[in-house]
Amino acid sequence: MLSPEAACGRALSNPFIRKLEHAGPLSPDERQALSRLTLDARTLAARQDILPGQDVERVYLVMSGIACRYKTLFDGTRRIVSFVLPGDLCRIPPTSRQSSEWRVGLLTRCSVVDVSRAALQELMVRHPGLNRALWWLALAELNRSREWLVNDSRPGVQRLAHLLCELLACLQAVGLGEENGCELALSQVDLADALGISHVHINRVLQSLRKQDLIVWQRHRLVVPDVERLHDFADFDPAYLDFGGLSTVIDPLPAGD
Repeated sequence: MLSPEAACGRALSNPFIRKLEHAGPLSPDERQALSRLTLDARTLAARQDILPGQDVERVYLVMSGIACRYKTLFDGTRRIVSFVLPGDLCRIPPTSRQSSEWRVGLLTRCSVVDVSRAALQELMVRHPGLNRALWWLALAELNRSREWLVNDSRPGVQRLAHLLCELLACLQAVGLGEENGCELALSQVDLADALGISHVHINRVLQSLRKQDLIVWQRHRLVVPDVERLHDFADFDPAYLDFGGLSTVIDPLPAGD
């Protein structure tokens, strides 16, 4: 049995727990149940799929790194429909069990927990707080999907700015971002496929943001000199992300975890 201090330390280093606590405080028992669920993480190399569309019994949880949900179009091009960040499930358990043509691919080296849908559903039955939190997670994903649809109507440079604002906010929410920056090991091709623009145009869009001193991005690190200014430029309102839970969850992760 972990001491209360050790249990608290483990929870603070667990992005899944930190993410779910935005839905409201979790009890010690609920935190411990999530800690047990996420013990057996494995590290996988980048640029591989982990979730074929027909596999409806596995949900997978990303603990570190960045993955994406995507679909391959008839001409062979890829369209990324969402990013899967630390603390995110690749498939949301309360939703439909029907198979899908969407796939989940790892964009970077990732630490992933193989979670069965049945195990998560059992947690939801045993722990009402986790049931509430996982439904919150499902609704938060729906909100993000709607915002991505709206973002497609913006000019390319604003579209990218909005996406970067969202990624920074989501990483901050699980303790993986500072006030004005984060590690972001995405390629220009990944960004282009998420924004629905050409691989040539994404370079121009990035250069435009740099020339306006809105971002500094090099060696897989994003720095935003003035976050409020970037929010204004992108017309970004973080309310749709619904990170209104415990303020402590945005503290940086403990060093070495």
